[in-house]
Amino acid sequence: MGTLSERESSAVTRYQTGTATTIAPPRDEVGGSSTGGSHGRRHGGPQQSLGAQMRNLRTFSSLKVPSFRWFYGSMIGQMAAMQIEMVARGVLVYQITQSGTILGIMALAQSLPMLAASFFGGVMADRIPKKQLMIAGMASNAVIAGVVALAIAWGFVGAGNPTLAVWILVVAGLFKGAVQGLIMPARQSIIPELVGRDQIMNAMALNNLGMNLLRFTAPAMAGYAVVWWGYESVYYIMTGLFISATLFALGLPKTPVVPPQERTRAIDDIMGGFQYARREPTIALILAFTLFVVLCSMPYMMLLPVFTEDVLKKGAAGMGILVSVSGIGAIACSLVLASLPNKHRGTMLIVSSLVLGVALTVFAFSTTWTLSLVAIAFVGLGQTGRMTLSGTLLQHYVEDVYRGRVMAIYMMEFGLTSFSVFLAGILADTIGIQWSIGGLSILLVAVTLLVWGFSPRLRQMQ
Repeated sequence: MGTLSERESSAVTRYQTGTATTIAPPRDEVGGSSTGGSHGRRHGGPQQSLGAQMRNLRTFSSLKVPSFRWFYGSMIGQMAAMQIEMVARGVLVYQITQSGTILGIMALAQSLPMLAASFFGGVMADRIPKKQLMIAGMASNAVIAGVVALAIAWGFVGAGNPTLAVWILVVAGLFKGAVQGLIMPARQSIIPELVGRDQIMNAMALNNLGMNLLRFTAPAMAGYAVVWWGYESVYYIMTGLFISATLFALGLPKTPVVPPQERTRAIDDIMGGFQYARREPTIALILAFTLFVVLCSMPYMMLLPVFTEDVLKKGAAGMGILVSVSGIGAIACSLVLASLPNKHRGTMLIVSSLVLGVALTVFAFSTTWTLSLVAIAFVGLGQTGRMTLSGTLLQHYVEDVYRGRVMAIYMMEFGLTSFSVFLAGILADTIGIQWSIGGLSILLVAVTLLVWGFSPRLRQMQ
């Protein structure tokens, strides 16, 4: 085959099968092999049957990698627990306090330590085998969920003790936020090491597909579990799910760590990650645009209990249904992105953000159940497109030695959403929940249109 050039060598991808690391050249942009198999089909190869064409679809190709299947099982357990908690904790806090501001404080309590810990999580992901970080983090989450379950069962968290209940949930959120900040960079940056560079978008889309399938089922189940068995049952279920996630992570291979050229302090490595992101215009643009979209679009999720209780009058079960319906659009988007070639991903990122902003505006000002269900489905579609494509573009363009730290900055943006959630919660108590969320979504639409018109670099990213 000859010797790879320096540029080609930098594009060589690794994927993990069992415990052996295999080096493979990247596929071409339409998903074919670089060895010429697709070339043969292009020039008159035998026509494939429909069954063969279905088998060759790339939609689920990453699941052919054994190590990615272990990762996927772990992700399902972790994300099921997180989706369940999103419903249970929000409704529990609002029923106890009747305050959008307290909901914002709860988001702040979890996001601030996540924000701080994510810096060190990125450094650890570049220095320590990511498998070890994931195992330790998910085991810690199981302990936190178990403690909250016992606190509810013993009466420490409930309407009879509102002040104590809020403090217990705030402390639990602080610990959980710190754990999430430490492990999320590792969980994101391990994906290319498992499947290879040419499969990043497929793996990221399947990752989001799994999360969105859970959004379609877990929240509704959580809502009805609260109605039938009480809040403590939900936290016991979460404990079991985090334990299952830990067990699946035990099957992951030990992925390689890029050794630093010289020993440095953690704070120096953190600053090095920021300096790299700032001097690389492509990375900086993706991070900045994603941060803006996240800040404008994420508060609605944390404040959804206010919509279901005060605007739509549907309670905990209604919130579970809304979150589940948003998963319908999200699932469709994930399946489409998993099947697409690695082209026009920058344009698709902008379009997804625009769809998200428009749908969220409709949802914010809707007062009818049917219209809200339709709008929330498109919110899920746009949100999933934005999440999948922004993460994919970062993973595609970042250098391996900075991957963990750049993904930490990316995950840090979700920690920063606590500030917009807090602001939106205060606005909800003053000008109303509809204008609070609707104003942010209108701003998102306006800025996204400006980016479309004045940022050819982002539009042209492949």
